[in-house]
Amino acid sequence: MRILLSIDDGYSEPGLAHIANALSTIAEIVVVAPERDRSGSSNSLTLDRPLKLHKSPNGFYFVNGTPTDCVHLAVTGMLDYLPDMIVSGINDGANMGDDTIYSGTVAAATEGFLFGIPSIAVSLVNQSESNFATAAQVALEMVKRFVERKIHVPILLNINVPDIPMDQLVGMEITRLGRRHKAEPVIKSTNPRGETIYWVGAAGIAQDAGIGTDFFAVKNNKISITPLQIDLTRYDQIGYLKDWLDLSD
Repeated sequence: MRILLSIDDGYSEPGLAHIANALSTIAEIVVVAPERDRSGSSNSLTLDRPLKLHKSPNGFYFVNGTPTDCVHLAVTGMLDYLPDMIVSGINDGANMGDDTIYSGTVAAATEGFLFGIPSIAVSLVNQSESNFATAAQVALEMVKRFVERKIHVPILLNINVPDIPMDQLVGMEITRLGRRHKAEPVIKSTNPRGETIYWVGAAGIAQDAGIGTDFFAVKNNKISITPLQIDLTRYDQIGYLKDWLDLSD
């Protein structure tokens, strides 16, 4: 099995090393990740400058671009084969609810999915950043399951793992995305030149975090697995808009 690994936190982050070590025990892996932290980059592609591919001493490749750039470059130009799976992570922090819209880690998996490759994004919902090994083991078990029981439909999975030791997990749950409150306000400050600057505020607290959501599962020490899709069409409004615009069928 051949797996392409990426992340949005940068090629030198510990989460990527943990998952690479785990998956290399059962698969041939290639790592192509951003040269620096590109958290929040979503599905952006770099179109205003060329991309450069470099190889680090540990064998990981890194690119001066986004996570989406990394997967796109690897699949369409770097590799002479189509990977069997794309795995993105381990992200340093949650990617639940509305986070998925902004997440570069989820975006890397999404790019693989758009190429028809089974793809998963793995995030550690961290408090202490001490349990990357747990998330790596979860990813390994998911890939093993894929090898043993092939999925014959296009698949994009968003996996969030509680930041606890493996033996404290109480199972896994198939979930839907919850919702957060709006983000905290931007933080206004002044740089050394006296110029006004703004930092984007923290994500809001969970608003829709009830039974069945990713937030609820993780809060209860369960692995959250959410199947995602790309179609953003609001189908229930199509008929309404036809009437509003007086369009005949």
